[in-house]
Amino acid sequence: MSQSVFTKLKQQEKKEEEKQLGSHPVQPKVRSKLSNKVSDNLDTLKNAIGNPEDLNLRYISIGKLQKKCGIAYLSGITDTNMINQDIIQTLQQNLKEMEGSPLENVKLEMIAVSSVAELNDMKEIINLVLDGQTVFFLEEEENALVIGTSGGDKRAIEQPQSENLIQGPREGFVESLEVNLAMIRRNLRDPNLRFKAYEVGTRSKQKLVLCYVEDVINPQILEEVIYRLESIELEYITDVSQIEQWIEDSSLSPFPQMLSTERPDKVAFEVLHGRFAVLVDGTPFSAIGPVVLSDINKSMEDYNQRWITASLLRILRVVASLIALFLPAFYIAMVLFHPGMLPTTLVFSIAASREGMPFSAIAEILLMAATFEMLQEAAIRLPRIIGQTIGIVGGIVIGEAAVSAGIASPIIVIITALTAIASFCSPYYSVAISFRAVRFGFMLICALFGLFGLILAFLVLVIHVTNLKSFGVPYSFTVFPAVKQDMMDNVIRGPITKVEEQYIFLQDELKDPNRQRNE
Repeated sequence: MSQSVFTKLKQQEKKEEEKQLGSHPVQPKVRSKLSNKVSDNLDTLKNAIGNPEDLNLRYISIGKLQKKCGIAYLSGITDTNMINQDIIQTLQQNLKEMEGSPLENVKLEMIAVSSVAELNDMKEIINLVLDGQTVFFLEEEENALVIGTSGGDKRAIEQPQSENLIQGPREGFVESLEVNLAMIRRNLRDPNLRFKAYEVGTRSKQKLVLCYVEDVINPQILEEVIYRLESIELEYITDVSQIEQWIEDSSLSPFPQMLSTERPDKVAFEVLHGRFAVLVDGTPFSAIGPVVLSDINKSMEDYNQRWITASLLRILRVVASLIALFLPAFYIAMVLFHPGMLPTTLVFSIAASREGMPFSAIAEILLMAATFEMLQEAAIRLPRIIGQTIGIVGGIVIGEAAVSAGIASPIIVIITALTAIASFCSPYYSVAISFRAVRFGFMLICALFGLFGLILAFLVLVIHVTNLKSFGVPYSFTVFPAVKQDMMDNVIRGPITKVEEQYIFLQDELKDPNRQRNE
């Protein structure tokens, strides 16, 4: 028997509702106001978070007070020593006669913890308990005390893993937001340093902090980043890089519009010069913005070296960036389309090395490039000691084996290895990854159009960079057009007495859009 159109529509609506309910389970309904009974409040709290194994509920007595009391906290994310010594012990040993409000007496005289707040909203209390706080209920009281006891085991402060320096501080961020903010404060004891807190993650309820120096940052940049942070709609944040992707100007660009760092000295330096930093609880990385093109080759160690040495290192990184982007594509264009532009001896050498090769030049270089990319990925994913062995020995063995087997010519192995080394001269891993993606595009274009394709691809890249912005700041700023005041900390690093006047483009340019850049 055929079903009516109405029945089919109702069934379809029912399936869609079931699908939505399956992907978003219904949360238990929690009453907003507290009860004046301790047992009811503890039961409500227990049911709201599913009575997990790490939830601790305890009834206690307070000295001469003949009223039922109870506390609730989650073990593992709370400081149990503080709970035992500064809450439970002080409450049980208090023998004073209470006058006035019992809850107020407990708050002012019996709890030896600096952070104590009085609340009557159960939903807010549940979120604070999930954040590592302890809640105290008292019989016949419709308010509760939330006590700051967040803690638990944390990773010790270690040397940054992704930003190694020969000369400079050895401490890096950890997964605790409070510890990270303290490290920034120790590096920058400025009364104008601000930490603006947000809550991100509709389910994870993670803390996010916007860090900036109030009298230094451009108000327009600050207003823009606050607007973008308040628009975040994510259920769970695994790393600050997700925040980057949400608030960046162009999600289609291969280039990072914020730079990640796990160095507190880097964050302190950048916010002092007009930038902002975003930190998220649970990740040891911070995202810094706005970013311009010249920033991708800067390292904190540049400011710890003599200016001549630092300038030479920056120039070396720029050359390495050009090699990482263009060398394989240039080789393909020259060999396939324009061999007459190369020296005769080099042409004969390349032809001799390619004699008997089963693949074309583009197939060879793509094969070797893909092999080295897989080696790099394997070296990252494997344990550290094994990964280093795979990265070094694997590259040598595979390169030698490919040449011996006649699969790849020696010059292809040299170009691939040199390109891989050059790509890792960048101080930032996100920049190296971007170069790898762009490099493959250049290689394919040169395989089709030769040197003219490379020139066209370069022009497209220049147009993209000039149109790209990072929080309203042109990505190409300080390169084209050049800002005179910022040239001392651009491709080169000038004497330290000249670097103090840097980042003019972050301070004045956006405040007065009609101002001429060559002033």
